[in-house]
Amino acid sequence: MRILVTGGTGFIGSNIALELIKEGHDVLITGNDSERKIKGVKKYLQPSFVGLDFDSIGKIDALFHQAAINDTTNIDRTEMFRANVDSSKKLFEYVIKNGCKRIVYASSTAIYGNSSAPYKENETLLNPLNPYAESKIALENVVKELGKKHPDVVFVGLRYCNVYGPGENIKGKRATMIYQLAYQMLKENPKIFRDGEQKRDYIYVRDVVKANLLASQAKESCVVNCGYGKATTFNELIRILNKVLGTNRKPEYIDNPYIGKYQDYTECDMSLAKKRIGFAPEFDIEKGIKDYYNSGFLV
Repeated sequence: MRILVTGGTGFIGSNIALELIKEGHDVLITGNDSERKIKGVKKYLQPSFVGLDFDSIGKIDALFHQAAINDTTNIDRTEMFRANVDSSKKLFEYVIKNGCKRIVYASSTAIYGNSSAPYKENETLLNPLNPYAESKIALENVVKELGKKHPDVVFVGLRYCNVYGPGENIKGKRATMIYQLAYQMLKENPKIFRDGEQKRDYIYVRDVVKANLLASQAKESCVVNCGYGKATTFNELIRILNKVLGTNRKPEYIDNPYIGKYQDYTECDMSLAKKRIGFAPEFDIEKGIKDYYNSGFLV
């Protein structure tokens, strides 16, 4: 198959692209030179995703759309919507016009905000706390309208929840607490928000790649959660990292400057993902961190 991965030099996109290349597909990616280098792609399209010369793509069989501005602290709503919504719509319309029937795109559990967890796709209130989350809701709505116009195209949105693993180092300050805590703990005691009982549902990137590949084979359009299905506190993360890293660090608690715009508890109900795309995650938090460490990317 001829496949386009947008954000193919980014964290999740690069892992998807590498797996598709391994499977023998003809892979095109968008990206930029400051991120991960991917060997084996048939075409590397620049400049990144926004401003892309769409005519350079040609016909593709499937699209994995991962490119986005994903900084939740970015308050420039106009730029966020230009990149995450308007440009995405233009891309989807182009590839559909050129024969693409399968589109998998990245959404986010950020759209649930501080709604009660665990999140259920069709029941949990959407409560975006920032322009990024707002843009992901808008993107899902764009896809709904495109789906009505193009019933022969299968669209699958994956609401990612705290993805971690090899390649996330390119995200810098936007990398998960797993990555950030590990680097702190190699040098000193880690600092976390008071009282460390905030909960996060972390999903390992190898599971996310699996979810994307399954989504590309879905029979019907849908939007599903993409998490592990069980939350872990920051305190528990430090305990696991001490075990894996061979350290004995103690948490130092600091005030949270993002109160009111900070998700204290994220957790996904994964039953719909299993039903609609056949996805069930393999890596629990400890197994995932061990694999991450053994990959050589964590430290």
